[in-house]
Amino acid sequence: MTIQQLHYAITISETGSFNKAAELLYVAQPSLTGAIKELEKELGIRLFNRSGRGASLTADGLEFITYARQVYYQYESLMGKYGKAGKRKKKFGVSTQHYSFAVKSFVEMVKQFNTEEYEFAIRETKTKEVIDDVITSKSEIGILYLSDFNRKAIEKLLRTNGLEFHRLTECDTYVYLWKGHPLAKKREIDFSELADYPCLSFEQGAEVSFYFAEEVFSTRDYPRTIKATDRATMLNLMIGLNGYTLCSGIICEELNGSECIAVPLKTDGDTVGGRMEIGYIIKKNMILSSMGKLYIKEIGDYLSHSREK
Repeated sequence: MTIQQLHYAITISETGSFNKAAELLYVAQPSLTGAIKELEKELGIRLFNRSGRGASLTADGLEFITYARQVYYQYESLMGKYGKAGKRKKKFGVSTQHYSFAVKSFVEMVKQFNTEEYEFAIRETKTKEVIDDVITSKSEIGILYLSDFNRKAIEKLLRTNGLEFHRLTECDTYVYLWKGHPLAKKREIDFSELADYPCLSFEQGAEVSFYFAEEVFSTRDYPRTIKATDRATMLNLMIGLNGYTLCSGIICEELNGSECIAVPLKTDGDTVGGRMEIGYIIKKNMILSSMGKLYIKEIGDYLSHSREK
């Protein structure tokens, strides 16, 4: 097994295609295919399901890639610091569910460092990828939420992989919709009033458990649903289709714009899983870097300010 083979396998898993991976890696596809076949033969497992639509990880491949990423990113760090290229930039990465406050806090943190000396990355992505990025050290910090519904499943996954969750804030559930929506002027909104409008949610992948949904009440039966992959599309769907999503109510207008608002969701005492505990995940017993400490401070300051409004 070689570092090059690990790099090839990781790139294929990220692109979902041998063709696209070969283009990105600047290698001939037959060479790429041969390298993966040799790797699979050495491991005694099949890493990818191949079809006309591309390549997807097998169950064995998914487990292997998790470990491969850890090894490869550590190798990159080692070579960046001690390799022939000389002294590398310090890296800091954050992976997060789709929270505008997480991006805003990242912006404020980066402003306080010289970007010529540091390499920063923020990834708004799927819940499972937030966790995987911290496991593999692709990101130092991950931002996600827990609720009564998903807590046991998420905390078990975190414990199994040596991660820990730190609380940042708690909040009730809000309905996020366009200011021109027929329900926008209500003081609170009941689920029954939402039946005629599409519920918008962030796509998590076909093979991922509903415990990884970014929206609370993920198992509820919604008459109309539409999935999106990014916040910009979500906002366009809200305006174009009178759609709505369920959120924390912590909205950064500077990034999301002022066309949408958050209205409290009316719930009764029997409703389970409606309260969100937002926090960050890191490796267990890890000491945060100076960037990490400042980033968490910026989030805390932003959340404190938003509660005062």
